[in-house]
Amino acid sequence: MGAPATFVDHVRPDGSVVRLESRRHRKHQKPAVGLTWWAPRARGWWIAILFAVGSLLFAVGSVPGYASAVGTVGDTVTYFVGSLFFTAASFLSYREAVDASPRGLNTARRRFFVYQPGRIDWWATAVQFVGTLYFNVSCGVAMAANLSAQATHQHVWRPDAIGSVCFLVSSVLSWYETCHGWAAWRPASWSWWITLVNLIGSIAFGISAVAGYVNPVTGQVHNAGRADTQTLIGAICFLIGAILLLPERTEETRNEAVPDSNAPVSP
Repeated sequence: MGAPATFVDHVRPDGSVVRLESRRHRKHQKPAVGLTWWAPRARGWWIAILFAVGSLLFAVGSVPGYASAVGTVGDTVTYFVGSLFFTAASFLSYREAVDASPRGLNTARRRFFVYQPGRIDWWATAVQFVGTLYFNVSCGVAMAANLSAQATHQHVWRPDAIGSVCFLVSSVLSWYETCHGWAAWRPASWSWWITLVNLIGSIAFGISAVAGYVNPVTGQVHNAGRADTQTLIGAICFLIGAILLLPERTEETRNEAVPDSNAPVSP
């Protein structure tokens, strides 16, 4: 099994060859509608806004002093609401990837869930969506009062750790898709910056999960301060990535041919 394909060369009727990139094809399935910063009729706009709100709530929840100001319940509710915004945005991203698939892979386009393991963008969005569900569980259970050390370890820390791993895997796949390999220098590309800051954010979330390890016997957090700091860093990175989705949505699709609906963009 070779490396996942991130582009396909499309031959026009006149014999010229145009390269169709997986992410660009997915993000520009239809002409952009609305303005860059205001387009409530566009799915891509909602993806950006929902991710931005979720990121902002996670950032606020991890700001030093916020928990003291609003109380533990207020802090955990902030994280939980933020996780719901993440899930909504992630589901729309997943559907965006599914709808961009060739008709041969998705004949029933109205189905919510499909299985397309040969596509890197399907994996990236599906894994991210699963990760957000784990964050929902972690943040939701954290709102309960008087949790035992064992319950906190199993139902708060563990889902958070799994969700962080899912985000990291998703970010690596998205980075690979954008770079067409493990590394590239494309500073003129919105997608390059988006996937870069999201990768950094996912790494920060992973460090936060390690620092936030909860001892199942004592209930003691390994390093709460570092966990909050890394969560704040990760949330700010995700917020930047979400905002950059807006100009990416309306950027010109230069030199892009109208793709053949039966031509795959990824395997």
